Amino acid sequence: MPKVFKIRKGLNIPLKGEAEKVFTRAELAEFYAVKPTDFPGLTPKLSVAEGDKVKVGTPLFYDKYRTSIYFTSPVSGVVHLIRRGERRKILEVVVKTDNSQDFEEFGRSNPKELSREQVVERMLKAGLWPTLRQRPYSIIANPEDKPKAIHISGFDTSPLSPDLDFAVKDEGEAFQAGIDALNQLAEGNVNLNLNADYPPSSVYTKVKGVKFNYFSGPHPAGNVGVQIHHVAPINKGDLIWVVNPLDVIIIGRLFLRGIYDATKVIALAGSEVQKPRYFIVKTGASIANIIADNVTKNPEELRFISGNVLTGAKIEPDGFLGFYDNMVTVIPEGNYYEFLGWAQPGFKKYSFTSAFLSSLLPGRKYTLDTNLHGGERAYVVTGQYEKVLPMDIYPVHLIKAILAKDIDKMENLGIYEVAEEDFALCEYVCTSKTNVQEIIREGLDLMIKELG
Repeated sequence: MPKVFKIRKGLNIPLKGEAEKVFTRAELAEFYAVKPTDFPGLTPKLSVAEGDKVKVGTPLFYDKYRTSIYFTSPVSGVVHLIRRGERRKILEVVVKTDNSQDFEEFGRSNPKELSREQVVERMLKAGLWPTLRQRPYSIIANPEDKPKAIHISGFDTSPLSPDLDFAVKDEGEAFQAGIDALNQLAEGNVNLNLNADYPPSSVYTKVKGVKFNYFSGPHPAGNVGVQIHHVAPINKGDLIWVVNPLDVIIIGRLFLRGIYDATKVIALAGSEVQKPRYFIVKTGASIANIIADNVTKNPEELRFISGNVLTGAKIEPDGFLGFYDNMVTVIPEGNYYEFLGWAQPGFKKYSFTSAFLSSLLPGRKYTLDTNLHGGERAYVVTGQYEKVLPMDIYPVHLIKAILAKDIDKMENLGIYEVAEEDFALCEYVCTSKTNVQEIIREGLDLMIKELG
């Protein structure tokens, strides 16, 4: 029997707007984008110019310092726009799709019959290598490395998260092919981490070539970093790779069909969505199609998020789905001031510390907005971080070490084990309104700069 790890610390935020388990195949969007900003540590170099014609799988840009890592187009069409920011930083490469959907051919093969080098080469050429991220640092894995293990979190516990058992439905063959490919890459096990609180999908339970681990408890029990911490904590010098289960399916399609098919199931959720449900889309799709006539308010009054409310990125109503994101969340914008909000009974407000009378109404779900209800201030010793971070580290001490740029203390306090998403709940409950995830990313970037 696989071991069940019981996560006791954490928090499930009771938001309204969970997606109904109904599949809707979205119409092919007019525009798609691949965003270099989705990949921490990446310095992109363009392979195309505006006006160039591309196929599905044609390289759009590559990593300046690891030139074999390509980022390819999810659709065929024409490069419509290369959007830049300050100092000409590349923000998005936007492709206007056509109706032909011509594919670059990479050849069908059985990954079990290929060498590791051949699997790596196939994934690099198709632009699928960025689906693999390494711990420590939470950056794109190095093709030359051999990890001691690969971890896949088969469930998501973030607010309004998609049901990944539902999302992988009927994809058993592709998932198995993806697992076979991953087994060629790792020195150790491919770990499939599942939710012990309900029976997993047969796509997961019937797969071969994995080690099963089960987890039970509140968010962040579904975070792969928390799972790794409990299965086999990362020490200095260790290397673990992680991958999303929907990306495992896309990897499997590459070997089964010989093409880059970026189709996946995402959830459109949130209190301001009229019909929250699941959509079949391609990676990088514009969300304009799926939110059209499906939100409750004027778009200027809403926050559109690629990802979940804790770790996702704000996008425009015609913005694009992030490379690693499996959901789009729509909540009210919090651009207002509230007089003596802390002194009100708060029947319609949710508080982790039970500061409002709403704590007397268990089981209720809430419409929460983006208002911080206060400003950044000095740290107050409350012990709140420790209540929501189920890892054996001292979160406040680690954050202070990062702010002080003390490399030795950062190492001793567990910087190798964490990523931004692991501290998302700390940021949510923070009395001091500190941008905790941003600090963690700065710390990880500092470690890369100083230690390589």
